[in-house]
Formats: sequence, C-alpha cells, structure tokens
Amino acid sequence: MRLALVLMGGGARAAYQAGALQALAEIARATRPTRPESPFSVICGTSAGAINATSIASHADDFARGAERLVQVWSAMRANQVYRTDWPGVMAAGARWLAAMTIGWAAHQSPRGLFDATPLAHLLRETLSFHRIEQMLEQRVLHALSVTALSYSSGQHLTFYQASEPIHAWRRAQRSARMVALTPEHLLASAAIPYVFPAVRLELDGHHEYFGDGSIRQIAPLSPAIHFGAQRILVIGAATPRPEVPLAGHENGYPSLAQIGQQVLASVFLDSIGADIERIEHVNRMVQHLPHAVEPESGWRHVEVLAIEPSERIELLAARHVQRLPRTVRGLLGAVGGNRASGASFASYLLFEREFTGELIELGRRDVLAQRDEIVRWLRQSDAMDGAAG
Repeated sequence: MRLALVLMGGGARAAYQAGALQALAEIARATRPTRPESPFSVICGTSAGAINATSIASHADDFARGAERLVQVWSAMRANQVYRTDWPGVMAAGARWLAAMTIGWAAHQSPRGLFDATPLAHLLRETLSFHRIEQMLEQRVLHALSVTALSYSSGQHLTFYQASEPIHAWRRAQRSARMVALTPEHLLASAAIPYVFPAVRLELDGHHEYFGDGSIRQIAPLSPAIHFGAQRILVIGAATPRPEVPLAGHENGYPSLAQIGQQVLASVFLDSIGADIERIEHVNRMVQHLPHAVEPESGWRHVEVLAIEPSERIELLAARHVQRLPRTVRGLLGAVGGNRASGASFASYLLFEREFTGELIELGRRDVLAQRDEIVRWLRQSDAMDGAAG
C-alpha cells in the first residue's frame, strides 16, 4: 500500500505545511513506534511545497526529525532570507520595472521579477541535503520525489523527479516528466511566483529554457503521485479553496493591483487541487463498477485522497502581520495597494516573517490533530497491507 504525500504551493503560506507535518510525525510515531521512517514513500511538491517536500524526503529515514527541522526553519523565518529587502535591492528591482514599462520597448528589456530571490538560493543550499535524497532512495525508504515547474519557453508543465527504480516517464497534453538529479535550481524554478520572483533557467535536452512556478496551469496536481504508483494520497494545501474576499467586504472602488493580484494567485494556487480531487472521485466511482478481471487492464485503479487544508482564512491571519514586513517591502506593496486590508491576501504570499509563519505552523498542527483518527486508520491499514505483502 504505497502512500503519497503531496504538498501544494503558496509562498509564505507553506509554513502551514511545516506544522501539519510535525503533527503527522507525532501521530506516526505513536501509531508505529518501532518504525521511524516516513510512512510516505512517494513525496511530490509544487512551488513552496516543493521545498518542503525535498526537505522531508531528505529525512525519509527519520520522519520526526525531518519535520522538526522544517519547523525550525519556518519558525525563524525572515523575509530577507527569501528575497532582498534592503533599499538597494528593492530600488534596483523597482527601477528595472519602471525602465521596462517606459523604455523597455526600445531596449528590448523585460523585468525579471518584483523581488530578487538570491537569498532563497543561498538558504536552500545551506539547509537542504540533496545528497541524502539519493541515499534515501538507495535505502528504499523513499520510492520517488518530484517537483513541478512550468516552462515559459515552451508552455510545457514538467515534473522533475528522482526515483529508486526506473519509472516510465509520462507524457500528456502540455505536461510530461523527466528523471533528473534534483538541485536547488529545480526548487527555485518551481517556487518562482509569476511576476514576483524571476524565472529560472534550466537545461533541457541540450538547450536552456526558463521555468516558473509549478502551480501555473497545473491541471492535475495529483498526477505525479498516481504515476508513481500511490494508492493513497494525503494532500496538504497552503490555502483554502474558498474565494478570498476583501476583509471589509466588497469594495465599490476600482480594484487595486493587489486585489487583482490576489485573485490571480488564488487561481494559481487554489483552483486546481479541488478539481483534481473531484476527477479522482469520479474515476473511483467508475472503477467500482468494473469487473475485477478488467480493472488491471483498464489502466484505472481506486485512489483514496485525504486533503488537509487551513480551517481558518489565511488572509485574516495575514492582516494582523502585514506591518511585520520590512519598510522597503511595505513601501513597494503600498504602491500596488498591498498594504490596505483588501491587499492582505496578496501580501500573505510574501509574508515570510516568523510571527506570521509561527501562527500558520500552529494552525497546521491543530488541523492535522483534528483528523487524527482518520490518519491513524490510514497508517494502520497501510502497515497491515505491507505486512501481508511481506
């Protein structure tokens, strides 16, 4: 019974996943005290979830330790660890945008992003042990790890993965998979929120393409886990599928750039997972009516999905902490309406400040513990089937 863990994106909102994983590790330790390894042999991540997924996968032999390390990083988070917040850095980015909008047509220049993500590249290299991924695969405590990104150059949605054994790389309309040795650049590409962080250049088939956030055009976020043979998938989101609205209710004035931006980001990070779960449930109902002799040949199988998502509105939490952002960032957000109550949702994706991330960590813990009985049932059934197979 192969279990998969799927971690969705959401910028700073992904701190929620750290708390959820910490609680999951506690439940797993109580349920299977003699087995410290992760119960999830397949781990898939997108955007900021790709970073969390890689961290957890690199500690697949000790799930609790991996979750604790992730909580430690998110608990001490500051925005300047993810993007430049100093005056020269912010002013340089702003100047590039201004130049592109005024004379860019003549100079053929395009702004690379609202913020410089160089600090995030340093953070990934300092905190993640990429060499341990191969070790976990060799020890067979991990079957596969994948991260997903979108090629701005070709429009292809690519899943980059490492696996313990050859897996037939799939190809569907506008999405495919490649087996690679994962690097910090793959994570940077997957987490490059459009317009906010610069696209990342990756080599592909002997040439280079520019990649951005894997949540863009991700119509089937659970697809990689299913291709890796998962029968059960636990999804941890970074936001709720409910529409996010201005805190003060509907506003009559013309929407700010931040208001528009929050709806764009919601369509990137929220819409696809609910639709994909509905598709899986539809297939499950069809599989129930297939004769058992036909099911293996059909290419369809029953896949159980358990989704864990924030029980509280993230934009409400963010509104209490927007002022924690550095003055330079607040100034830049103020220009697009991100400092007003209606822009709190947009700002939440950039709110890499420990007061906000700490609150999300605690929310993630509570939401997982609220589903403790269901999670325990999953773990026990999976262990029982593994024992029967052995």
